[in-house]
Amino acid sequence: MSETQSDGKAGPLVVVDGVEKVFHRGSEDIHVLRDLHLRVNAGEFLALMGPSGSGKSTLLNLIGGLDRPSKGLVSIGGENVDGLSDRRLAEWRARHIGFVFQLYNLLPVLTAERNVELPLLLTHLSKEERHRHVQTALAMVGLSDRARHFPRQLSGGEQQRVGIARGIVTDPTLLLCDEPTGDLDRKAGDEVLDLLQALNQSHGKTIIMVTHDPHASRRASRTVYLNKGQLSDQPVG
Repeated sequence: MSETQSDGKAGPLVVVDGVEKVFHRGSEDIHVLRDLHLRVNAGEFLALMGPSGSGKSTLLNLIGGLDRPSKGLVSIGGENVDGLSDRRLAEWRARHIGFVFQLYNLLPVLTAERNVELPLLLTHLSKEERHRHVQTALAMVGLSDRARHFPRQLSGGEQQRVGIARGIVTDPTLLLCDEPTGDLDRKAGDEVLDLLQALNQSHGKTIIMVTHDPHASRRASRTVYLNKGQLSDQPVG
């Protein structure tokens, strides 16, 4: 069994207990995660590192409710996520989880503000309320003046900041970032990391960030390492 847990005083927001994930390829079973245990406290900024293929994104998807474990428990804020029906899981995810992706995943035919608005379309907010949320999110990432620009008119760093604005527009319980600086140069990457750090330290956002970059991981308050389906507080090798 492998377990990592913060020593912080706040209670755990994220609880991963005995999680295993097995993918089936024909007659072959591929064990990606094995008896994995993790605690993440509210207000933490956790970096998750490991070699390519170690299961980092798989774990992030399980925590975010994009996939279900083959065995074990995933609980966020006391909610047993893997026990929810597909419909309730989608509703829960829309309320509680913000995602930031390496390749931005912006729709090229929509402006920055329309891309940011997309998660709000799953809520019961009015058009006026959605507009206020979008403007607040864009202001937080410093892009109020780029609201009506299309992705092709933005730099890579600006596109990622739009992606972060989209991730926080619903005021989620948990922000999950999958290699958020992986497609950026160092300057743009540092600007994104500055923003994530500010969201954590000034706005109390709980963040889990998958990264392969030690430079990025140093911005987090804690780093854990995943290798061969197991977590450790120490880097492998």
